[in-house]
Amino acid sequence: MPDSLTVRRVLGDRPFAEIGTPSAVAVSEERGIAVVGGDLGSLSWSGCGVAGYGWKRYRVGVHGTDDLRCRLLVESRWPVRSVAVHPTLPLVAVGTGEYDGEYTFDGELLLIDLESGRSRSMMRRPREVLRVQWESERELRLVVAATDDDDPDELDSHAYDVVVERPDWSAAPRGSVQQKELAGNWVEFDRSALSGQAARRTVEKLAGESCGEPRRQVWDVRGLPDGRVLACLRGVLAEAWLPDGRLDWRVADEVGGRQLVVRERDAWVNVARRPETWRGWEPGTEAPFVTRVCLADGSTLGTLTLGHSVTFATRQDGWLALRSTASSRQYEPQPQPVALIPPAEDTPRATTTLGEFGPGNHCFPVRHSSRLLFLDGRERVPSMDKWVVAVDPEDESVPERLFPLDWQSPPRHLVGGPGIELGPPGNRELVHTGSVHVGIGERAFVVRRSLTDGAVRWVFTAKYPATAVDGDEDTVYVSFNTGELVALHASDGTVHWRQHLKVGGRCVVPLSLELTDPGRLLIGTVDGRILDCSVGRRAAS
Repeated sequence: MPDSLTVRRVLGDRPFAEIGTPSAVAVSEERGIAVVGGDLGSLSWSGCGVAGYGWKRYRVGVHGTDDLRCRLLVESRWPVRSVAVHPTLPLVAVGTGEYDGEYTFDGELLLIDLESGRSRSMMRRPREVLRVQWESERELRLVVAATDDDDPDELDSHAYDVVVERPDWSAAPRGSVQQKELAGNWVEFDRSALSGQAARRTVEKLAGESCGEPRRQVWDVRGLPDGRVLACLRGVLAEAWLPDGRLDWRVADEVGGRQLVVRERDAWVNVARRPETWRGWEPGTEAPFVTRVCLADGSTLGTLTLGHSVTFATRQDGWLALRSTASSRQYEPQPQPVALIPPAEDTPRATTTLGEFGPGNHCFPVRHSSRLLFLDGRERVPSMDKWVVAVDPEDESVPERLFPLDWQSPPRHLVGGPGIELGPPGNRELVHTGSVHVGIGERAFVVRRSLTDGAVRWVFTAKYPATAVDGDEDTVYVSFNTGELVALHASDGTVHWRQHLKVGGRCVVPLSLELTDPGRLLIGTVDGRILDCSVGRRAAS
């Protein structure tokens, strides 16, 4: 039986896409490989911080130098600092870690087996490994960061230079490098060497003309009526792709767009900026803004410059709400504005208020919605006791509280997530995602509920949070930060099929998606690609 999802076309593809921004590279001409460490980036922005739990953003990829194809891909818990290919054995040493700016240097030494694809962490306790280099078949030179006991004035400028020896590194067991072996010469170490600039130049040289523009998180993707694909992503305010797969136009931006709302001839783009500091916006950084771009050529039709970042909420008839995501920075949380823009108009006509927004609690973008829906929490503790509320733009009264986000008693600490509305007019229901805080972890869920009173029709649970959701009356498609895509029966929440998303045989993580018709799904990935997929109704084999 064929797979239920088939990737028909990849837009924005390029060599080394799987590893994100390069941070370290080692080339072995003898083996014909390039080992590249990189960073795929965060799954959070000012309007959504609910998908990051359990996410590992760092990667090590093994690529062929002849065709640049990714042969092996390994996740890393910490940033990749250095990589080195063993002179004779099919092994790669990887140094990882990070400094928290105070006194903690966490990381690990990884050994990757090029034949099995498995990796193992070699140190018993976390320790940042700044550099790895094979001195011989037996000797591995490491530069490891300081410990908590070292001189605090030199923590970020010095490190230990050590040589660890094993008769056969391929047989060295996990966790066999002890801390006493890492007490070597105390030497100066320039952390600016970890910027990754040299790695990026090497990767660009390897890729040559096929390198292309750097691409990262595709935050939103939409199919247009004429067959084109519209997307916004990190470093790109918006871009459009023709039905034949060629780029139609692209508008570059320092940071990039985060949300899209498509109208007949234009599109609204939520253009995020860096977080605010206690002194205001970071020097040299523009304030956030929302802009309208022409769908024909990407030209700017109008811009709303804002004093705060926002997140979109939409209604099927064309109403658009801009909810402030700025923190009041006061001891007592303050109500924040929600600007309401009528269909076919370009400026807010009315404003209401909701409680203070938190990206890790109140994310609630709902597709195909008959109402402007939001999450609103307790007045003095906005993260708690959240309710689903609706704003009527024709009525300037206070938002209507529909039902609590949590359907159980006693109430739990739930956080929001993306959702969709389903059902006929007058009997609409809400399918939304979210997570339950449980100690140091979370449990994720997808739930279908009545929009009248919040009554639960069904619940699907998962270990890690959802990144996007869309669907129709037959199937609800949910993507997770593990790279899995699950198709659920819309009627009862049972599984149609589920599979991990792959491109070129390597797993990718979906960040945004849209069902353009019952057989076509557009998926934006964390690594900056757009997948044009066909979807079936049968269970995958």
